[in-house]
Amino acid sequence: MARNRKTAEKKEGLESVIPAQYIVCRQFTLAKFRALYYRELCESGIDHVLETAKHKNVALLVVGDPLGATTHTDMLLRARQLNVQTQVVHNASIMNAVSCCGLQLYNFGETVSIPYWTPTWRPQSFFEKILENYKRNLHTLCLLDIKVREPTEESLTKKKRQYMDPRFMSVKEAASQLVNIIELQNHNEYITKETKAVGLARVGTADQQIVVKSLHEMQHVDLGPPLHSLVIPAPNLHPIEIDFLAQFEF
Repeated sequence: MARNRKTAEKKEGLESVIPAQYIVCRQFTLAKFRALYYRELCESGIDHVLETAKHKNVALLVVGDPLGATTHTDMLLRARQLNVQTQVVHNASIMNAVSCCGLQLYNFGETVSIPYWTPTWRPQSFFEKILENYKRNLHTLCLLDIKVREPTEESLTKKKRQYMDPRFMSVKEAASQLVNIIELQNHNEYITKETKAVGLARVGTADQQIVVKSLHEMQHVDLGPPLHSLVIPAPNLHPIEIDFLAQFEF
């Protein structure tokens, strides 16, 4: 992330999951490894890292492309304010790797995030964006919620934070929330429970999985460990997209 003098110090930022096979040159990486930075530290505790970067080379390793998160963009702005020189090494992310399912990237509309619902918080705004993409004959990539080091409600008012167990939304959980919204919105005539969806799991790994089912069927599909993503294809597909998706319908 930051370029300067003296020995290199590596810090790893974690907002997601890094598959073991992505850790290339493992011995070298671990030899230089210094600390694991969770999102909250990247947001509130990065000043210490930037101060260190004035005198040493510091690398922040992230999942996906570094500028795919506003957290990292903010870091660059803060580094500039401190006159810390930076260099970004770009990487693949689900934003472009999603094309492994055969849907063409230039036919995607706005990306949406599907959050976990709670008993008292059940937002539906993401569905409206999916619907708008669908009406414009555009695919929608749905990023599924990740809960890592989320503080418990009870500990928010205490000095010592306690954290919930990590949770990673699955394709079937996302499909279930979408079906729930569809059932509540009787006036919606575009996206139904029979609308096709593409479930993706562990994209780019040796055990990557892709499946095409209706949203109703996707509620019962188990694609195994995280990370998962869901795509709602446009209603009118290119012939190549149709042929490519057909291999995942089983």
